[in-house]
Amino acid sequence: MKKTIQIAYIGGGSRLWARSLMSDLSAKKDFSCHIRLYDIDQEAAKRNQQLGTLMMSQEKNTAVTFEVVPLLDQCLQDVDFVLISILPGTFDDMETYVHLPEKYGIYQTVGDTTGPSGIFRSLIMMPMFETIGKAIKIHCPNAWVINFTNPMTMCVQTLYHVFPQIKAFGNCHEVFFVQKILARSLEEATGFKASYKEIQINPIGLNHFTWINYATYRGIDLLPIYHQFALKYQDSGLLPKDTWKQVGPFGSAEKVKLDLFLKTGVIAAAGDRHLVEFLPHEWYVKDLSTIEHWRFHLTKVQTRKDIMRRNDESAKRLIQGMELIPITPSGEEGLAQIEALLGKDSLITNVNMPNTGQISNLPLGHVVETNALFRFNQVQPILSGPLPEFPLTYTLQHIEVHRLLLQAFDSKSLSYARKALHQDVSLSSISPLIKDTIFDELVRALGPSLTYYHQ
Repeated sequence: MKKTIQIAYIGGGSRLWARSLMSDLSAKKDFSCHIRLYDIDQEAAKRNQQLGTLMMSQEKNTAVTFEVVPLLDQCLQDVDFVLISILPGTFDDMETYVHLPEKYGIYQTVGDTTGPSGIFRSLIMMPMFETIGKAIKIHCPNAWVINFTNPMTMCVQTLYHVFPQIKAFGNCHEVFFVQKILARSLEEATGFKASYKEIQINPIGLNHFTWINYATYRGIDLLPIYHQFALKYQDSGLLPKDTWKQVGPFGSAEKVKLDLFLKTGVIAAAGDRHLVEFLPHEWYVKDLSTIEHWRFHLTKVQTRKDIMRRNDESAKRLIQGMELIPITPSGEEGLAQIEALLGKDSLITNVNMPNTGQISNLPLGHVVETNALFRFNQVQPILSGPLPEFPLTYTLQHIEVHRLLLQAFDSKSLSYARKALHQDVSLSSISPLIKDTIFDELVRALGPSLTYYHQ
């Protein structure tokens, strides 16, 4: 008799990752699992239980069941896998740390990984992940832990900081998009139509600041092809005229990606909105006209709130039977990773894990993003070589910010976080006085969410 796999989903109220997982699971009638949903918003977790149950019923899948649990410890007890998908703090917090710096000309396109937003989101996140990491150590120390929460690097770093023996990695789908762009460049140059999964790459760097210095398709070196592709689209971007504005609040024309390749010779894997936050502010986000020129969106937090509200309303209509439940493959690899770890098939894909030497010129122990081999009960990072010269300089500066944030966490002192803000690459041209002003205003505005720390 097959074992029923026990999965803890922390952040079961997630509007994105939880539904994606349910959709993928609905097609897996030979995959027996029980999912415990835990979220501080119990009503959202209950909606997901109802949605998941309806999806399985709709697809006649009796192998997957869901349960809402009220306590984190109960959720984690003796599970095989832990999935983490939470919002650190609230969207009101996010609205503050994303938009308050705009008073000083600091525009943050995403606001969850670097810059003032990434620093304060990390400060809010770390005590939460400490609680999760310590609970995993007690209740399921041998479980595999998959994190979907941003800031990805700092989330996974915190888990290992709290519980060094944890078996954790972080998932991000940004790399898949550049594989699709590479497939497009191949088709335009040769007529070959390739699935993005057939494009072999060597992702290397930090999450959302990951680079590709090797890309092939069936023995064809794609870098020369991509070079001609970048020259072709460097002025217009990959979407004609103003159509980039129609792709939604999370889209761009990828002009920054092409510009950076022509200047550096390595392909940036992340989308433009993430990339620009890792680089000096004056390069691509100096002001609104510069942002318009490079054709990417500033994602307003109000937009995220509106999407959350619409998704909640949609969930209620689906549960009431007013709409059919759409079930489509998510394109994510979380379920494939779980199956590989259970011994079904091996898998190679990009993940975020501590550096054990897979990137030779970055500090050991720091969480990095590279390919890894998944097989039975093992995730083995693949040797990726040294990070290329251009991103290396900026990557080391970001790693120093991460180090300072961990010091802030360990000492419970915001003085280290202030130093981190002063070190941040995106603010390199901003005066120390303005940096201090931004920091002090954010501390005051976010006070209730920063009670873990002292000044």
